[in-house]
Amino acid sequence: MKAIGYKAKGGVEVLTELELPMPEPGPRDLRVAVKAVSVNPVDVKRRRWEDPSESPLPRVLGYDAAGVVDAVGSEVTLFRPGDEVFYAGAMDRPGTNSEFHLVDERIVGPKPTSLSFAEAAALPLTSITAWEMLFDRMKVPRGLRTPGGTLLVLNGAGGVGSMLIQLANRLTGLTVIASASRPETVEWVKKLGAKHVADHSKPIDEALRAIGFDGVDYIGAITSMPGSAPSLAGALNPQGHITLIDNFDDSIAPFKPKSITISWEMMFTRSLFQTADMDAQHRLLKEMSAMVDAGQLQTTLTHVEGPLTAANLRRAHERIETGKAIGKTVLEGFQ
Repeated sequence: MKAIGYKAKGGVEVLTELELPMPEPGPRDLRVAVKAVSVNPVDVKRRRWEDPSESPLPRVLGYDAAGVVDAVGSEVTLFRPGDEVFYAGAMDRPGTNSEFHLVDERIVGPKPTSLSFAEAAALPLTSITAWEMLFDRMKVPRGLRTPGGTLLVLNGAGGVGSMLIQLANRLTGLTVIASASRPETVEWVKKLGAKHVADHSKPIDEALRAIGFDGVDYIGAITSMPGSAPSLAGALNPQGHITLIDNFDDSIAPFKPKSITISWEMMFTRSLFQTADMDAQHRLLKEMSAMVDAGQLQTTLTHVEGPLTAANLRRAHERIETGKAIGKTVLEGFQ
C-alpha cells in the first residue's frame, strides 16, 4: 500500500513516499481505507524530534482520519465493513498517512453524515482534546446552561481552540473569551461563539484587564510561552483551573498563592495505557457526530492542500510551522 513517512528526523524534506505491506487487523482493530487526513502540530513536532532510524520500518505520521471500514478483527462489535468512520488514532501505532490504517474500534466514531470525508477529517483530534479538557480535566458541568463562570481559550483560532470555543458555547454555561491578535483570527473566534476577545500579543493578564476582566475561572492553555507563568497566574481567579497541552517548563510557584489547579491534557493517554474507559473516545465522537449532523457544531476545515502526496504533506507541515494557521488543513486521498 502507499504511505508517506520518514526514515530520519529533520525538516519537511525528510517526508517521502513509501510502499508498505498491507496491515492485518488485530482482534479489536478496524482496517480503514483512508479517504482524508488532517495535519496537527504534533505531526510536526514528532517529525522534528523523533528519529526512527533504529526501527525496521520508516515512521508514518498522522492521527486524524476519515474513511471507510475495509476489514474488522475477530472481536469487533461496534463497526462493520462499509461503515464510514472518523478518529484520531494512537501515538504508539503507525499513523494515518497511508492508504489503509489499523485503529482500535474503541477510539473510533461514526463519521457525520452531513460532512464530506475532508470536512470530517478536520475534527477528531481537536474535538477529543477540547472535550477532555472541558469535561475530564476541568470537570465543567456538561449541559448546564445557567451562568457558570468564565473560560479563556488561549490561541482560539487554532484547531483545538476552535473546538473548545464551540463546545463550551454549546454545552456549558461558561462565558467564553478567546485570545487572538489578527483581524482574521478575531473574526474567526467570534464566528465560532467567543463572546469576548483578548489580544494575546500582550501578557494575557494585561489583555484581559484591557477588555474589562480582572480574572477568569478557567484557562484552556492550547499553547504557552516560556516565562508566561506569572501572567497566566495573574489571569486566573483564586481557586481557578488551568489545563495545559504543551510541556510547561516554567516554575509553577506563581500559581500557589491562589490555590490554582493545574492539569494536563493528552488525548492519547487512554489508548497509550489501554485504560478501562478507553471507549469514552468512541462515545464522545459518536455524540460529536450527532451534534454536527444536528447543526450544533461546525467543521474547522479551512484549507485543503490537495491529494496525499509527499509534496503536499510537506506544504501542510510548513503551513503549521508558520504558527499562523487558522482552523485545520486537510489532504484528500492518494494519487
